[in-house]
Amino acid sequence: MKRLSIAIDGPAGAGKSSVAKILARRMGYTYLDTGAMYRAVTYEALRRGIEEEAAIAAMAAGLDMTVAPGEGRMRVFLSGEEVTDHLRTAEVSGAVSRVSAIPDVRTVMVALQRKLSAAGGTVLDGRDIGTVVLPKADVKIFLTASPRTRAIRRYKELGGSEAGLSVDEIEADIRRRDLLDSTRAASPLVAAEDAVHLDNSDLTLEETAEAIMKICREKAGEER
Repeated sequence: MKRLSIAIDGPAGAGKSSVAKILARRMGYTYLDTGAMYRAVTYEALRRGIEEEAAIAAMAAGLDMTVAPGEGRMRVFLSGEEVTDHLRTAEVSGAVSRVSAIPDVRTVMVALQRKLSAAGGTVLDGRDIGTVVLPKADVKIFLTASPRTRAIRRYKELGGSEAGLSVDEIEADIRRRDLLDSTRAASPLVAAEDAVHLDNSDLTLEETAEAIMKICREKAGEER
């Protein structure tokens, strides 16, 4: 079967990242963790002590960043040096939002993500993959689930009542986030016109991945 570029978009709590990783593993594809790429830029800026936005953007444009599949996560290299283990520190987490919001940094990263996906065999997930990052992706999925289902999933992830939040409170927050994501000026959450809508409210993550694999086989002309 032709190696495809697969874009998975959708709201918070739909299981995009988990499904994307399962899908990549089962298809022998590379899961391209776009968030980790922005974290790598952030890590390098912190390591070099660069704070001014224009300087960070210039640094990003000159980075030699490569990625490779890893056990449960994508491995990231800068000039041949693996930096994967440095990307989830509190320092990087605290700065990545500001760095990833720099327009010129996003331009550089989107270009790299497109380059890495050009040969196919990649799975990307996010809010604007099918509309902005990979508008020519072979397969575009808009993955969603009801706000209630997503709230219940989040409640379980947080450890149930130990999190101090009720399902109702989490659902209200999800609805607020959906509204913000879909109405923001830059790269709003919206399904690409040619995306396949998939509601996984009643599906497990594995079942969701299988459903997407079926769509991929159909796209490649190998219906079963």
